[in-house]
Amino acid sequence: MPTGQSWEEVAEERLYRPLGMAATSSRHSDFVARPNRATLHVPSQGGWAALATREPDAQAPAGGVSASVRDLAQWLRLELGTGDWEGAPFIDPGALAATHEPLFSRGTNPVSGAASFYGRGWNAEFGRHGRSWGHAGAFSTGARTLVTLYPDAGLGIVVLTNAFPTGVPEGIADSFFDLVFDGSVSKDWVADWDGMYSSLFGPAIAAARATYASPPQPPTAALPAASYVGSYGNDYVGEATVTADGETLTVRLGPDGVTAR
Repeated sequence: MPTGQSWEEVAEERLYRPLGMAATSSRHSDFVARPNRATLHVPSQGGWAALATREPDAQAPAGGVSASVRDLAQWLRLELGTGDWEGAPFIDPGALAATHEPLFSRGTNPVSGAASFYGRGWNAEFGRHGRSWGHAGAFSTGARTLVTLYPDAGLGIVVLTNAFPTGVPEGIADSFFDLVFDGSVSKDWVADWDGMYSSLFGPAIAAARATYASPPQPPTAALPAASYVGSYGNDYVGEATVTADGETLTVRLGPDGVTAR
């Protein structure tokens, strides 16, 4: 049903607030206003450093939510409760169940070997502990996250980290479920998952460092603002128009003429 509201407003009013998720928002401004928040880190010169700042409002529904583990645990309760919240219906169970259906094969999990499928926003896997739903996230500016649920056991875990790339979220989750279901951890899951992520992103990071580690010599000064005025475009983003007001440049992009300065 159309509401006339933004995604951020709808998410807050229909989901976060009713579930008591007071530390959750789809607005980046709310995140940066919180005194207790994580700073994202990436590998740098043998250690970890906060080198970039995300501004994810443009992708809020897909990757712009900030939350605490405590808040996300409330969301897991809703999922494991098949749509009920605090003993009362909250989401139609049929609609929620449709998001968990395995629709196409993803092959096997590269570390656990579980048969893996994708559905409507969830990965569905059938592995050593039975059926699970889950999803992991990563941003090269320094975030790695994971949620995994075992619906038949009424059990779930959320792992949030402020470092990239790392397999710690998956490693912690797999170790946790080994302890719960088997009583002991079967292997060093963190090491195996770290190795998998290193093989994916390590070469790319090394190549980027080699290419962009040093500024051009001699550096080229920016041209006057008027030099960049004009229309630009490609098949993917469409046309972008750049205008100048003195030394302030404005970019208008998209059918609604969204602007950025």
